[in-house]
Amino acid sequence: MLHVSALGWTLTILVILGLLALDLIIGTLKPHAVHFKEAVAWSVFYIAIAVVFGVVFASISGWEFGTQYFAGYLVEKSLSVDNLFVFVIIMSTFAVPEAHQQRVLTFGIVLALAFRVVFIILGATLLNLFSFMFLVFGLLLIYTAVQLYRHRDEDPDVGDNALVRATRRLVPVTDEYRDGKLFSRDDGRRVATPLFVVLIAIGSTDLLFALDSIPAVFGVTEETYIVFTANAFALLGLRALFFLVKGLLDRLVYLSTGLAIILAFIGVKLALHWAHVDISESVWEISTNLSLVVIAVVLTVTTVASLVAVRRDPSKKAHAGSIRARREGPERPDDAS
Repeated sequence: MLHVSALGWTLTILVILGLLALDLIIGTLKPHAVHFKEAVAWSVFYIAIAVVFGVVFASISGWEFGTQYFAGYLVEKSLSVDNLFVFVIIMSTFAVPEAHQQRVLTFGIVLALAFRVVFIILGATLLNLFSFMFLVFGLLLIYTAVQLYRHRDEDPDVGDNALVRATRRLVPVTDEYRDGKLFSRDDGRRVATPLFVVLIAIGSTDLLFALDSIPAVFGVTEETYIVFTANAFALLGLRALFFLVKGLLDRLVYLSTGLAIILAFIGVKLALHWAHVDISESVWEISTNLSLVVIAVVLTVTTVASLVAVRRDPSKKAHAGSIRARREGPERPDDAS
């Protein structure tokens, strides 16, 4: 079992908060359209930070835990790319100006990290108290994988988001963006801007992703520290990664299929672990090393196959995938941006 001292936790949290503050400053104090070179530089920086942390962590705690970290990081990074898909859909649906996209993304990352901290604590507590939660988490991931595969060629319906609809009904919203403000005044009345609605959409999306991603990473490791750091370092580079890959996301036509396979694999791993602990030790368990190999292979094959497919048929377009079918029918007036 991994033991991390209070000092180790404190230093880790301070480093993550420092990087988060850096991202917040870049994304909010000087709003601007991010160009390709800037996106590449920041993406490389955050990936390098995550890798360096993993190597240092493994050299201190051992490569068994280091392998768990890198497997968890790969899982969360792959899920975060799917998260970016939805961010792109939200940005397009609400026509967010490029100068303000950084601010939206940065607050989205802060919310995502906050939700994950809550679910990490809750998940770790449940797993420690009830061993059958491994089976529950496993079945949840398998169900999600099946739904994601069934609706792999669809995109989430942002207009059908309950929180977005409720916000529009409860709060008067302006038709135009106003210099990156969340709230403004019309004839002395306080009103929200579309940017506020966008943050509601991003936040509710983050909540849904946290419900899937935390059980997924607990399928790779039971160590709370590793779950937290894998999530944190995977999320920190999302702002730069968004601007780097948003033009390439349409080419990842098999991403949803690959993620469905990964989630199903981890779900089976969790179910086997439960059976090994609660039923019989003779039940085979999937090792972390095998998990790392499977995840890496699936992501590689998914990426290569996607690029080959798009090259053969340029009309192919990727979709984020959804866990439920898109509702049919005309768009409602209160859902329009």
